[in-house]
Amino acid sequence: MKMQKIKQQWVPYWEWEDWINGMWNKGDESRLQEAIDFTGNAELYGAAMGEVIKAWPRTMLNSLTNTSINRRAFLGHCAVCFKLGISEDITRQAWGFLTDQQRIAADAEATKHIKNYEDTYRELYQNMGAALLS
Repeated sequence: MKMQKIKQQWVPYWEWEDWINGMWNKGDESRLQEAIDFTGNAELYGAAMGEVIKAWPRTMLNSLTNTSINRRAFLGHCAVCFKLGISEDITRQAWGFLTDQQRIAADAEATKHIKNYEDTYRELYQNMGAALLS
């Protein structure tokens, strides 16, 4: 059976938990090493990804249903902001300091959590017909 592609859902930005919690604010450069250490630890980073998916439902509905963005990076940025209060621009800088192996492990965690999100999304909305699935 072919998996149906999820249809993007739109949530107004003022309801996004990432925006409310300052993910898009100018970051504090003094926290770069903290972000490097956190994103470089796939176990901690992955656990935070799972937590933020549950804690920020409006952000996740808007962004994880948007298959045209880099959802792995987005989820990672959210996880760092949620867990440490570090903004997206510092997390993006931290990524540049990771080894290839750390990046691969982090991407694997994000991919796993995104797949779980999609599976849950499909299960929740399967009885709503084609309105949320295309």
